[in-house]
Amino acid sequence: MEKSRRREKLAVSLLFGLLLPCCLAQTTPSNTATRTPTRIPTTSSSPQTERLRVRLSGYPRKHNEGRVELFYKGEWGTICDDDFAIANANVLCRQLGFVEATGWTHSAKYGKGQGKIWLDNVQCNGGERSIDSCKSRGWGNSDCTHDEDAGVVCKDERIPGFVESNVIDAQVDEKQIEEVRLRPVVATARKKLPITEGVVEVKYKDGWAQICDLRWTIKNTHVVCGMLGFPHERKVNKNFYKRLKKRAAEKVSRPKVNVSAGGRQTPKAKANSKTKQSSPGKRLYLERQKNHFHVHSVACVGTEIHLAACPLEFSKPNATSSCEGGMPAVVSCMPGPLFIQNGLKKKPKISNNVRLKGGAKLGEGRVEVLKDNEWGTVCDDRWSLQSASVVCRELGFGSAKEALTGARMGQGMGPVYMNEVKCVGQERSIWNCPFKNITSEDCQHVEDAAVRCNVPYMGVEHSIRLAGGRTRYEGRLEVLSLDSNGTLSWGLICGETWNTREAMVACRQLGLGYANQGVQETWYWDSSNVTEMIMSGVKCTGNEMSLSQCQHHKTVSCQKAAAKFAAGVICSDTASDLVLNAPLVQQTVYIEDRPLHMLYCAAEEDCLSKTAAQANWPYGHRRLLRFSSQIHNIGRADFKPKAGRHSWVWHACHGHYHSMDIFTHYDLLSGNGTKVAEGHKASFCLEDTDCEEGVSKRYECANFGNQGITVGCWDLYRHDIDCQWIDITDVKPGNYILQIVINPNYEVAESDFTNNCMKCNCKYDGHRIWLHNCHIGDAFSEEAERRFEKYPGQLNNQIPSINQQ
Repeated sequence: MEKSRRREKLAVSLLFGLLLPCCLAQTTPSNTATRTPTRIPTTSSSPQTERLRVRLSGYPRKHNEGRVELFYKGEWGTICDDDFAIANANVLCRQLGFVEATGWTHSAKYGKGQGKIWLDNVQCNGGERSIDSCKSRGWGNSDCTHDEDAGVVCKDERIPGFVESNVIDAQVDEKQIEEVRLRPVVATARKKLPITEGVVEVKYKDGWAQICDLRWTIKNTHVVCGMLGFPHERKVNKNFYKRLKKRAAEKVSRPKVNVSAGGRQTPKAKANSKTKQSSPGKRLYLERQKNHFHVHSVACVGTEIHLAACPLEFSKPNATSSCEGGMPAVVSCMPGPLFIQNGLKKKPKISNNVRLKGGAKLGEGRVEVLKDNEWGTVCDDRWSLQSASVVCRELGFGSAKEALTGARMGQGMGPVYMNEVKCVGQERSIWNCPFKNITSEDCQHVEDAAVRCNVPYMGVEHSIRLAGGRTRYEGRLEVLSLDSNGTLSWGLICGETWNTREAMVACRQLGLGYANQGVQETWYWDSSNVTEMIMSGVKCTGNEMSLSQCQHHKTVSCQKAAAKFAAGVICSDTASDLVLNAPLVQQTVYIEDRPLHMLYCAAEEDCLSKTAAQANWPYGHRRLLRFSSQIHNIGRADFKPKAGRHSWVWHACHGHYHSMDIFTHYDLLSGNGTKVAEGHKASFCLEDTDCEEGVSKRYECANFGNQGITVGCWDLYRHDIDCQWIDITDVKPGNYILQIVINPNYEVAESDFTNNCMKCNCKYDGHRIWLHNCHIGDAFSEEAERRFEKYPGQLNNQIPSINQQ
């Protein structure tokens, strides 16, 4: 009984403590709970003043990452990134109550700190209990600026029994903006995604609060739009919102009530009253009257990547009116082409000489720029959020969330065009920013710069889910369907025709990165009650944002309609990426007239043209266009055959196993893309012929070894081996296009299929051949043009748009 009374007293105390701050500043209710760091008394017997206090700070960040700040001699300060390493991060993360570090950051990624730089040249061995036990230059001895503030990223897993919050002994800073949203006022805008216009709201305590629009500028709007994934801002019709507010204020002050003869309010009056109460203008007015303003004024210069980086003036909690003469700030943003709404008159353009490659999600990747018809990369020296934001915005996204260094999105190929890019943040293109032209000695591809951009919230992940998988990255695919009665239910997708490209779109929509595999039979993931097959013949190009943009049968047509034959996916954070060495093809090409008696094995593997079957074997010869092909894996995962070694096919004639039926297509095309000669090559043996410095070989075909291509390695097929050719015996002299396509059937998933094709202009005089202008580009594909003719219709007839914001 006594314990019960103590619990009641404790509950009352906690409730009073929670309610008191709410009385000081009201906020709009929040749909999602937020974690607020709390101070829990420590069980340590040592005096509180003797302990080194540590906290994570900065923006934008999650609760397990941020700028490292130390409390020493009554003042908070930072750590310089000189000599900083993962061992330092491990010590700090454990000191903060996390099991370990997953990474660390340099160059003030989470913003510049203030005050002292307490430690510099910190060198931990990783086993210390506190950062002050590590070697350093001593407290306060530093030659750094706050541009070099270090940060850590901790694994989101707490040490068992650790009772303190991730911000040790640090007071909660209520004057810190981390999350911003747009709340639409006009009813029609709430039904469409993305939300491009509305009241700006900031997360405050357990709810949302508004910003006063006094002294609000277009520069503030530019920053907010960038945070929300939009490249540009639009002018708000402020008079419209003022009229709504004025009209609502008049109706509130002088309400008209229709009464019947008996003095009662009529049903019509009641209906009008409800309509007026729910009008956007009245809501806007009432919100102002309720004093939900948390920020009194904002003064951005327009180049900030987050609102928290702008000078802010916060409202006083006990002020009678924190926005006298003003109203909630409203902004309107212009979405990029990928997120454009139908009916928009002016569609924005995006750059055609800048692109992102190697990213697992939309709006992220290695930065590549086009110069003299050849794509190259950007070196990461002095790579900043301002420069990254310029890239993001010119590609139709918002500002940058991260400016990544050290080839975090994989290494590119070709030239490194730019170094020490110094954008201010207002430039329209990275090409308008100051930069240095460099040589190969200055930068290597291990220093390729990358970005993660803010993208608009589209809600597409809520209309699709995985079921039955061992991890969240795999399972049977289930989509949300709207039947004729308006009822939402989950259905299945027919596994027939389901392949890698469809799986790529599904994984992207789920936010799970790349497709490792598209599965056509999912009997081993049978853990759901969903059995109805509502969709079949799904066909995607692989570039869509969601399955709603792919095509499918108008009516369900699935020969294997049982649930065990439903489509499934296996997704992955990383993927391989194969690229052909185009200059090597151009350097090694030649013509050989090869005797038929030396081509029996090649004929057995269908490496000759069809007319070879009518030849007078073993007499005569075939004219072969020969060349070497060197195939690099520049991705972030090894390229491995889809089929296990138990299903590899042994070819006795050549004495090796084929792990893939077709690894490359070799085609000679006319000027309009018509095929005049062709060849194909099975994977005779996928192995690491050679690797970059510091990378070890993993795959070797000898003695039935594992086949594949390691990241940073390449497989070389020399010009003098069988089937490394195109049979051009029947080709007449003329001008043609040589096309080589790697992994043409998308049998193995890759992060980027657009660079799997190489094309060269080709001149053949009947005896000799010349190649020029060899480049990596999209393949001519008759099949790609035909694949959609059979599948009219859109998936969005089946999958509704779900607004979960």
